Amino acid sequence: MIFKPKDMRSQVRSLMKDGLGDVTVKHMVECDDLPNIRFLGEMTLPAGASIGDHTHATETEYYIITEGVGVVNDNGEDQRVGRGDVIVTGGGATHRIKNAGSTPLVIIAFIVTD
Repeated sequence: MIFKPKDMRSQVRSLMKDGLGDVTVKHMVECDDLPNIRFLGEMTLPAGASIGDHTHATETEYYIITEGVGVVNDNGEDQRVGRGDVIVTGGGATHRIKNAGSTPLVIIAFIVTD
């Protein structure tokens, strides 16, 4: 399968997971097309925006930072992240992420169900 950018659906999510600001979400693949994948997309957080606390109990979420800098809280511990870093959250863990820079924080994210 090949998924072309012109066919990818985008949306703006305000206060995502009770976070701050607007997050632009580009759905790179509609998940009905892939088994065991609940989400595969690119998320762009402008300066000051965040995705609030959320838990992954029966799935694992992967963030790949492609641009910008952020702070991830992974089960209570804040860690600075930047381009090339990969964050893995699953097994009932909770996380959140905030853009900690002055340029957009861009993340490729995918969620794999257990």
